[in-house]
Amino acid sequence: MYALLPVSPLYAGLALVPLALLLFTLVVLRWRAHEAASVGMFAAAAVALAAYGLSPEALSVASGKGVWDAVFVLYVIVPALVFYHVIERADGFEALRTRITAFTENELFLVLAFGWVFVSFMQSISGFGTPIVVVAPLLLALGVKPVYSVAIPLVGHAWANTFGTLGVAWLALVQVVEMQSVAATALALGVLLWIPNLVGGLSIAWLYGRWEAVRYAFPMVAVVSLIHGGGQLAAVTVIPPEFANFFAASVGLLALAPLAAWSRYATPTDAIERRPVMAESIAATDADGSSPTAVADGGTATAADAADPADDGLMSLPMAALPFVALAAAAFVTAVVTPLSDALGSIQVGLSFPEIATSFGVVTEATAPYSPFSPLTHPGTFLLLSALVAFVVYRRKGHYEAATARADEPREAFSRTVLATAIPASIAVVSFLVMAKVMDHSGQVLVLAESAANVATPATYGFFSPLIGSLGAFMTSSNTASNILFGGLQQQTAAQLGGLSEPLILAGQSAGGAIGNAISPGNVILGTTAAGIVGREGDVLRVTIPWVALVGALVGLVIVALNAAGLLGVA
Repeated sequence: MYALLPVSPLYAGLALVPLALLLFTLVVLRWRAHEAASVGMFAAAAVALAAYGLSPEALSVASGKGVWDAVFVLYVIVPALVFYHVIERADGFEALRTRITAFTENELFLVLAFGWVFVSFMQSISGFGTPIVVVAPLLLALGVKPVYSVAIPLVGHAWANTFGTLGVAWLALVQVVEMQSVAATALALGVLLWIPNLVGGLSIAWLYGRWEAVRYAFPMVAVVSLIHGGGQLAAVTVIPPEFANFFAASVGLLALAPLAAWSRYATPTDAIERRPVMAESIAATDADGSSPTAVADGGTATAADAADPADDGLMSLPMAALPFVALAAAAFVTAVVTPLSDALGSIQVGLSFPEIATSFGVVTEATAPYSPFSPLTHPGTFLLLSALVAFVVYRRKGHYEAATARADEPREAFSRTVLATAIPASIAVVSFLVMAKVMDHSGQVLVLAESAANVATPATYGFFSPLIGSLGAFMTSSNTASNILFGGLQQQTAAQLGGLSEPLILAGQSAGGAIGNAISPGNVILGTTAAGIVGREGDVLRVTIPWVALVGALVGLVIVALNAAGLLGVA
């Protein structure tokens, strides 16, 4: 792409240093996210300055963009904390758990219902980490261990990250790449995204109770995956693709009622003896990163507390669901009512940045404004609005006073609780995104991608194309950004190698970006923040990284097989 770009093993190795340090400190040494991210950020800056010809002035511009990108994410994190504590301090999560288990006490059904079906529905309308923020505390309230309460929705929502959020990532790919066939690419994506959906449901069952749970849950998983994956695949052929995931996720949500009435899932899962994800004691942290159920103030709850909570004075199910209904309604109405969306979206905030270039000819053009966002249609605003509605109603109904009377000890001040979690999470997010921008603007990302392409054959490149998409999502915490970053490169590389179906390669890029959301630092931090375990991001990644590697390999194999068979190509 750039005549002077140093595509060689040496420079590719140097570009890998920040990523390797980040993963080593997070996963192996189990450092806190803000500590590991800071190491990765400084390593990326050092490589950019010393080896990639990025000037200090250009470094400051790239870093400034990273900080601005972090503002978008932080405006989800802080409102998410407010949203969580507004509900938690009224015992809303306890009420949800108690009322929902009145319909069925089948733990595995409930874990799949929240961690796979409901989180997919939330992703279809909101995205930007909001589904993880919402679902992680719900799983925690059901008695799921904190690390798994974050890992499960990360796995469960990944498949919905391309056509979800009303197709933001898909529309970005369409904008940055001049496709041979938009319809064929959408169809290929529908096929590939069915894989993380099916494997996601089975994986959550496996996490819950290993193979015994997989056999028990298989009928439910098969039905829901047919609705999710098959419904989305069918929908992209008859309706605009950006609505395909919302259609499939909505039908999947509606299917929970008849499934819960099925005798197989209407009774407790007592037959499954081993349940690694559920809190059964106040034991020390397991080797796999699991731990007892945490509560918002940093304490723990025993399995008996989770299974037999006091029901005196708890709010009703509709009242407990009020914040989530308000959140879904605000996101949905704003997304589908075009005049309202246009009016609210016309108010934008952004910064201007000058053009920068490296000594190797990597030029980043000036932008004015850079990455503007609309605060009135931002997920953070929806979270704050929903929290305000819940706070007013809960206060008027006396739920805060009742919760205080039930508490065993005084609770810490609201502002202190929020700040104690928000500060380390904010440092981590800023560091991650500055690192990503520095690697992008210095050419390190391009060198990594082109180095992989240079040593690949058509078959191996087809296999590894989802990995490039996952790398982009890991670096940017966004499938949308990954498509923007790598969509054109994937298309050009496929054309240069020859013998590759463009729709399949572009579908592999975006499917990989969707899968990579399960390990994206932004989503992981949002989850640990909501679950009250900031600092344990490495433990979450120890669960999700193997899943991303497995599903990415499966998607790659399907791409190779379909390409060899001449399917989903363009004549």
